[in-house]
Formats: sequence, C-alpha cells, structure tokens
Amino acid sequence: MASVTVRYWAAARTAAGTASETRDGQTLADVVRQASAGRPELARVLGICSFLVDSTRADLATPLADGAVVDALPPFAGG
Repeated sequence: MASVTVRYWAAARTAAGTASETRDGQTLADVVRQASAGRPELARVLGICSFLVDSTRADLATPLADGAVVDALPPFAGG
C-alpha cells in the first residue's frame, strides 16, 4: 500500500477544507474512495475531477507508488 500526498485545487480544495493531505492506497481509485468517505461534497467534486499522478494524467485504475503526488483538478471556468 502506497502513502501518497493528495493536493486539492479550486473547488476540490474548498470541499476538502484543506490544500493537501496524505492518503493510502494501491490505486488512484483507492485514494479517491478513502478521501471521499464521510465527505459527500468532496465525493461530488472528485467525481468530476481530472487527476494527475506525479504530473502525468491518470485514470482511477492507475497504480500508485509510495511517495507519489496526486493532483485533483476540477473543471476550471474562464478563459
């Protein structure tokens, strides 16, 4: 099981109530599930986020290495 840093941006940061936190999981889906537990607004926002793992676009099946950095990026408005 990998210990990773999750960094929240924009609406995800607001819903999480923090800029970052440490979570454990083997895949990105594990980490998203763990972060969402008991936090319905964060679960909603994470459901529409794009994710980067160590600066590379990732899907929920992406395996995680210990020490990885996960960025949760909600859709951004503007231009």
